[in-house]
Amino acid sequence: MISAQNHRPLLSGNRWLTFVIIGLLTTACSPKLAPVATQPKKNVPAKTAEKMQPVAPVKPAAKVSNIAMLLPFGLQHLHAGSPYTTVTLKEADISLDYYRGFKLALDSLTGQGYNYKLQVFDSKGEKAQAHSLALNPAIRSSDLIIGPVFPDDIKAFTAAYPNSKQPVVSPLSPAAPATIKSQSLVTMTTPLEYHAVSAARYISNKIKPKKIFILKSGYSDENDYIIPFKNTIDSLSKKQIQVVYLTVIHGQLGSLIPQLSQNGQNVFIMPATNQHFLTTTLRGLDSLTATYPVTLFGHPNWVNFTFLKADLLQRLNTHITSSDHINFKDADVMAFSRIYRSAYKAEPTLYAVKGFEEGMLLGKQLADGDGKNLSPANFDGLLNNYRFQKKVGLGWINTHANIYKYTNFELKKVE
Repeated sequence: MISAQNHRPLLSGNRWLTFVIIGLLTTACSPKLAPVATQPKKNVPAKTAEKMQPVAPVKPAAKVSNIAMLLPFGLQHLHAGSPYTTVTLKEADISLDYYRGFKLALDSLTGQGYNYKLQVFDSKGEKAQAHSLALNPAIRSSDLIIGPVFPDDIKAFTAAYPNSKQPVVSPLSPAAPATIKSQSLVTMTTPLEYHAVSAARYISNKIKPKKIFILKSGYSDENDYIIPFKNTIDSLSKKQIQVVYLTVIHGQLGSLIPQLSQNGQNVFIMPATNQHFLTTTLRGLDSLTATYPVTLFGHPNWVNFTFLKADLLQRLNTHITSSDHINFKDADVMAFSRIYRSAYKAEPTLYAVKGFEEGMLLGKQLADGDGKNLSPANFDGLLNNYRFQKKVGLGWINTHANIYKYTNFELKKVE
């Protein structure tokens, strides 16, 4: 999943282009104001448009939907004496990519007759700035607020924002809404607990094992995955599926052998992310595959770990949940990439795609007059599908995670 939980995003961008476009944003309009979305010369290709589920063309409407976007561009680093660091430049890269993708979506919707006013504010990636923006009249009067990006900034913003009924979108972070505790929050990126729920549902409905083995490293943060997984398995199977726990030391799995089946699938859950633990434990699990059928479910962050080898994961029949895995060879993604490249003379990133599909979903929902009720907002994107649930005190949460399996040495979507 997209990790925006801290101020060290993983993606670097085209530095000179970042400076040029950020400079244009600061000189073409007020320091924190981006132009209103305008109709593009081209719309999204038909196949991609079908995948993104846009509506049929509508008549031009007088209504203008006001959107405030709060992203960590860090414009203060354009001034002498406070240059961009590697970290702050990456934050600016991500902000720019997301903004361009989101605006491309609004352009597509504008071409269908909708109207938007998009104002972009620099959150600077700072809690104090997020708090200050919550008091800004232009933001308070908007119909929808996108951002800030980082959980601490969102918490600072919502704590100072008085309108609990106005949607405040967390666009990139999978942080648990319970850490923010805002009724107005809309969490777009599926939190970890719902990855666990999705894996449990798939295992219960598709594999139907008699036992599930959870391999633990001993770190307490693994409980964020284990607890919702166990609760879901127990609920769906009415406690007919036995869950066996083992804290693995030095990759030794011998104690489990008496409980393994040579005929049915032996399902293993590994919610760990520690490289040393994964390397040794996967090696130990691999040694069992000659005798015992193995099916493995891993943590969603595994898709980003280059030290995990596809051939090993394939031998282990590995499944991974993800809310932001993308195949740039997919026909629909390639079609989107052509439009994005034509519009911005740059290659789209994961964050650009994320901005686009969130812009399509939220832009249409808002323009149709139902921006505060996401119950019917089922939407199938290029990265993930969106299925929202309302939780008391936590706001709206996207609870869907796609499930992938290693096939032909790459991830293939199975659900």
